[in-house]
Amino acid sequence: MEITDRVAVITGGASGIGRELARRFHAEGARHVAVVDRDAAGAQTAAAEIGGSGFGLDVADEAALRAMVAEVERAQGPISVFVSNAGYVALGGLEAPTADLQRMWEVHVLSHLYAARAVLPGMIERGEGYLLNTASAAGLLSQFGSLHYSVTKHAAVSLAEWLAITHGHQGIRVSVLCPQAVETNIIANSPLRDEQGPNVASRDGVLQPGAVADCVMDAMRSERFWVLPHPEVAEYARRKANDVDRWISGMQRWQQRLFANTTHPADLLKG
Repeated sequence: MEITDRVAVITGGASGIGRELARRFHAEGARHVAVVDRDAAGAQTAAAEIGGSGFGLDVADEAALRAMVAEVERAQGPISVFVSNAGYVALGGLEAPTADLQRMWEVHVLSHLYAARAVLPGMIERGEGYLLNTASAAGLLSQFGSLHYSVTKHAAVSLAEWLAITHGHQGIRVSVLCPQAVETNIIANSPLRDEQGPNVASRDGVLQPGAVADCVMDAMRSERFWVLPHPEVAEYARRKANDVDRWISGMQRWQQRLFANTTHPADLLKG
């Protein structure tokens, strides 16, 4: 799909990948881009840069998300592209409060579900539409130190797969974005960043949001399901599929090296 003359919505759009995609969509000729973020001022600033509209809302609030979709479509016309991009990371394992997992589940999984519920009926009626859901390489592999992130990003990938399989014959295209380290607020605020311990996602380099946007635009044109800004992830996923026991053993060894001089998350359960 080409973005030219399309109406698009981008959540998590006040900064990072979302903001760069808003700029890129505008540059590529989108008719209108709606920028959505919990940071209402940030969303409005990002939208003002490109002549779009900004909305402050929590993507875990289905009613608020539906109201935003209805408002955009009333003012701008049918939404052709919905980028469900909001996310965050937190450190923790079995010891972390269940409420923390529930919150991350709402942001990383239910928000994608709510977006699909809101826009798919109209897209299906028109015979076309594009969902781009941001997950993570952690959704194809795993995430050292963060049980919640790993579980919810796997679920996000699974949800995207289901949507692609179930609605492809109705003209719905789905892509799932699975980067490793990108220079965004997630890296800046990560409890595993270099200042406090190993930056576990940066082994293959930390990309700038613009490089990720390049990869997204290419994937959308060819309508690829996996969007892998770090191409190494495809090889890691292949190794995992070919011999999962060997892959887990390798991950165990890597984890031990990473946490050799820091507090291992599993140690938080002791005592």
